[in-house]
Amino acid sequence: MYNLIVGFTDGEASPDRVVEYTDDAIRAYVEPGGKPDVARLLNLPTLVMPEIDRGSPQVARVGHLENLRLDGRNYRFRFVPSAVSPEISCSRIQAVADRLDIREFEFRRTHWAVKDVDLHRVLHEVSTRNEPGSTVFSLPVNRPREPDLVAVMMPFDARFDPVTAALRQASEDAGLRCLRADDIWEHHHIMDDVISLIWRAQVVIADFTGRNPNVFYEAGIAHSLGRDVIQITQSDDDVPFDLRSIRSLHYHANGEGLELLRSKLTDRLRDLVKNSA
Repeated sequence: MYNLIVGFTDGEASPDRVVEYTDDAIRAYVEPGGKPDVARLLNLPTLVMPEIDRGSPQVARVGHLENLRLDGRNYRFRFVPSAVSPEISCSRIQAVADRLDIREFEFRRTHWAVKDVDLHRVLHEVSTRNEPGSTVFSLPVNRPREPDLVAVMMPFDARFDPVTAALRQASEDAGLRCLRADDIWEHHHIMDDVISLIWRAQVVIADFTGRNPNVFYEAGIAHSLGRDVIQITQSDDDVPFDLRSIRSLHYHANGEGLELLRSKLTDRLRDLVKNSA
């Protein structure tokens, strides 16, 4: 699912336009009891764009919402653009409107809808359809995504073994299974195994502790492929500036800290799986 916000580019939306043009089943999920569930809306990726042909720059942005609240008569929010997703011309969004479940008249009405579509996957497939692939690795496009698979990107260092154990347990608690690239050996080149794991995964966990360049590279690939990426770290200083707009789970590498990480991560994984169902 994703939020589609048309016209409300100033961070303010009138309640009567929120969840307009949203299917009844989705509305029941995001608006239980007839009132929008702020937490559920905040968990969704968001596409923000102006009304078509209204004079505003005709570009759309992908990102997420923060600080959504009812302030007086209107809902207020802050839209945070993705650090790895460029602007998209509105004409390109119109060209794939059917795949994004956007009806033509919606482009000319200020409103906020929730669509039952994997936004990142559609936009990635559209952006790569007529473009050359990477010269460094190939994407295993014949492999399906595995809805119960969590991929972990972290340094291959024994000091991270207790962290890996906590991540595996959190995944199990959420009804999922967790793999690192060194858990599999399908190719001669380890990078091919990493790409395969990211491609097949439903969720990717990236541990930025220690500012490992391989982890940054792999997290960038995961973002580019439209995977949900959970950032974890032991220090804010290890999170690059461009990624600080994305929430990170902070943890301490001791028994109490890892147990808290396990609990928070389990909740986050459950939310992501529920939203992707």
